[in-house]
Amino acid sequence: MMLTFATPLLLALTAAARPSSYAVWGADSAISRGQGNGLSSAGAAQVSYEHGEFQWALRLLLDRTGNQTYYNYILKGANNIVYDNGTVHGSYTLTDYVLDPIRTGPTFLYLYDKTGQAKWKTAANTFRSQLNSHPRTAEGQFWHKKVYFNQGWLDGIYMGDVFYTAYTAKFDARNATAWADITAQFQLMFDNTKQLPTAPNNTNLLYHGYDYSHTAVWANADRGHSPEVWDRALGWYMMALVDTIELAPPSSGALRTTLLKILQTLAPPLRDAADPKTGVWWLVMTQPGRAGNYFESSGSMMFVYSLLKAVRLGYVPDKDGSIVKAAKKAYNYATANWVIDNGDGTMGWNNTVVVGSLNMAGDYNYYISQAITLNDLKGLSAFILASLEYELL
Repeated sequence: MMLTFATPLLLALTAAARPSSYAVWGADSAISRGQGNGLSSAGAAQVSYEHGEFQWALRLLLDRTGNQTYYNYILKGANNIVYDNGTVHGSYTLTDYVLDPIRTGPTFLYLYDKTGQAKWKTAANTFRSQLNSHPRTAEGQFWHKKVYFNQGWLDGIYMGDVFYTAYTAKFDARNATAWADITAQFQLMFDNTKQLPTAPNNTNLLYHGYDYSHTAVWANADRGHSPEVWDRALGWYMMALVDTIELAPPSSGALRTTLLKILQTLAPPLRDAADPKTGVWWLVMTQPGRAGNYFESSGSMMFVYSLLKAVRLGYVPDKDGSIVKAAKKAYNYATANWVIDNGDGTMGWNNTVVVGSLNMAGDYNYYISQAITLNDLKGLSAFILASLEYELL
């Protein structure tokens, strides 16, 4: 009799431990593991673009649920990397000129809005001042890092220009020079990395990056672009497009119209690049089905988020519903194949590649040789963002 009673009760408790929302489940699971809290795995302060991406997702989730746990976690994480006087620490040095840390800047602006505390404006000013002296190509493109001479990467648009837009909108909305500069960052990246119709393995999408000086070992004679279309680099750029359009005020000049044109150019071929059977995207998008290639989860979820948000907000027309259909198919594959129920009320996230860089050969063998990790925050945050958009459907 006791067994008959206990079994359904335990099942009910287990079911209650798992939220009905994948966005909530993913976020709560990451928080339970202490991810994205401004600290490294060793407990040292760390200014991390992954944490900035996760905090962006938590902000949206807070708006959706009203759960103050998410706000408290954002605040705690940001306090771990900003002293009371507004100094950004955690191994951040302005003169290293790396775009990646700036991805935490939108969190500082958000907390300044919420608290009015001067420390957050001071911290944001530090990142904004970096952009004033950050090295650029002769055309004006920010270098991805000072150590990568004359190189622009798709990743850097998401890291630097979402913050650049949010900061300008808040504190300097009539600065036409700044708005033109942000617009140029997106346009230069597009112009220098867009695959040409005559390119081998053409997808009509964007190469990972380019070297304006043509001195990198991987730089092609055609604009100095890198050899392959890497899914996560393109994912960063796509997310930057939809998030920046949303942030751009009427005073931003040509920014909104320029980004809309780019987004509308990229969305259809991105839809068409998905694997026909599974609906998700290959790690190296220019080499579908090649031995060693695989379906990668972070880029795929960045695409789902970007495409669904673009259609929802009217940035991209979808008269036949094919873009939403493609995004839904990819999302359903993800929940069936990349979400892991840990059995303790938390979920795991699989198939995210740890890194993709242009500091080596930048070729196919490089990308497929990088490790895949469980619960990588770059991929899990993208899944939370994709889930938020999917759940709006």
